[in-house]
Amino acid sequence: MTALEIEYQRDRRAHWDSLALKRDGDRSWGRFYHQRITEIFRFLVLPGQRVIEIGCGRGDLLAALRPSVGVGVDFSAEMIRLAEARHPELRFIQADAHELELQETFDVIIMSDLVNDLWDVQTVFQKVAALAGPHTRVIINSYSRLWEIPLSITRRLQLASPTLYQNWLTVEDIHNILELSDFQVVRHWSEILFPLDVPLLEPVLNRFLVKLWPFRIAALTNFVVARPVPTDLPRKEEPLVSVIVPARNEAGHISEILKRTPEMGGGTEIVFVEGHSTDGTYEAIQQAVAENPERKCKIFKQPGAGKGDAVRTGFANADGEILMILDADMTVPPEDLSRFYEAILFGKGEFVNGVRLVYPMEDRAMRFFNLLGNKLFSLVFSGLLGQPIKDTLCGTKVLWKKHYELIAANRAYFGEIDPFGDFDLILGAARLNLKIVDLPIRYRERRYGTTNIQRWKHGIILLKMAYLAAWRLKFI
Repeated sequence: MTALEIEYQRDRRAHWDSLALKRDGDRSWGRFYHQRITEIFRFLVLPGQRVIEIGCGRGDLLAALRPSVGVGVDFSAEMIRLAEARHPELRFIQADAHELELQETFDVIIMSDLVNDLWDVQTVFQKVAALAGPHTRVIINSYSRLWEIPLSITRRLQLASPTLYQNWLTVEDIHNILELSDFQVVRHWSEILFPLDVPLLEPVLNRFLVKLWPFRIAALTNFVVARPVPTDLPRKEEPLVSVIVPARNEAGHISEILKRTPEMGGGTEIVFVEGHSTDGTYEAIQQAVAENPERKCKIFKQPGAGKGDAVRTGFANADGEILMILDADMTVPPEDLSRFYEAILFGKGEFVNGVRLVYPMEDRAMRFFNLLGNKLFSLVFSGLLGQPIKDTLCGTKVLWKKHYELIAANRAYFGEIDPFGDFDLILGAARLNLKIVDLPIRYRERRYGTTNIQRWKHGIILLKMAYLAAWRLKFI
């Protein structure tokens, strides 16, 4: 550590020690800002997770998240004493983030308004990497550079707590340093346009307009969610794969599905869920399974209605670590499932979404207005989710069972209003900050039967899904 760094750290430690006893007297600006930041983190972090906050201050944010294991780290001895007194149920450690050494990993790592105050951001990110497992999420928020002068003025007017000279990093700077430290950005967005609690005006500005261009340019703080860069290390044992096949009036396709679905990983089970067909689909499944005894199969009759109910039935009865959906209409070739398997196994994404809108389709694969609607909704949902998603209604989707179980456990947040099953998974994955990746496929023309899609009725349901995503994910 150089003499300059030692002096820098000494001055900042003394500064935060002196503020520790004054924190309860936060000015209204700072008090509202921290309340809003806490609301956002409570949305991002599910209760009951293992959480560590680097630069925890008095520990109020960490405590508000209700972690199963909560660890706060701060280099100010006075802040740590205050935190221990306020939150005895949590564990607090006095340590410099540049020198942090802990022999444990966490589900969530929080750095709130920390990077602006660090001597060496990359060194801290590299220390944080040692605390992260494959599924850890790192959540960072930092002041926007545009607010450098306004914040300086408010502090001189004693409307906010004083600070020493800050790093003013752009979102691009944080992205770059995260990549240098072996992290991958999942998404980023802006928060807080008006840091004062003024009825009517504050909700409009801070929950709605700040998420829209051009207003978001003037936001006070930027949030970034990142995950460790996945490694390509092979597993000792490859995972079992479950392919869920919802089938309603698809008798003519069943035999082909069994013949063409590839064996993947440590084995592939095919879970048929038959949905009250009138063309003998259930009997066709029974016959095909009997004719292919080498294939591991399960057959269920759907208890409810709609593809979403069929998918949930299949997932609930699947044994695999990896869950896949394959529509029985064969418009997505079963052979393509191998590419989905490789993408999720090697960590290219945690939710792999099939995309029909990249390659040219066969002439009658999709009607014009269906194609137009799919393209429109892809733009809408990409904006609402904060991650690009080009095709929301492609039937082929793949995720780890452990992630699906988390989605299912938190389904009440959105409610069971999705008859397709696609949005239950997409919105749930976005809620968990899973990395969504699109995988292009060639969409084929249906060879048997007719589509179950009702264009206008289902279009109205899609609008309801967009409305739900807006008010449950984006404008929170």
